[in-house]
Amino acid sequence: MEKNYETLRIIFNKPLAEIDKEFDEEKEMFGVESLKEFIDGYESSRFTQISETEAIITSEYNMNHIVDWIERFAEDMVYS
Repeated sequence: MEKNYETLRIIFNKPLAEIDKEFDEEKEMFGVESLKEFIDGYESSRFTQISETEAIITSEYNMNHIVDWIERFAEDMVYS
């Protein structure tokens, strides 16, 4: 059974530790304490931090939802 995963490299405008503080402050709204937990919450999706300000996201079929969320709610992020 072959699976096709999409991959997205994200470069953030500030360190992930700062972004995670925002999630922690709003954990009742998000239901998680970090961006990694939020992204990993999408079925078949994984968030892997590769530096202080960069991450790789892989997803089998939820990438469009993840990108939509980033574009709407994560103004501090730039993705490529």
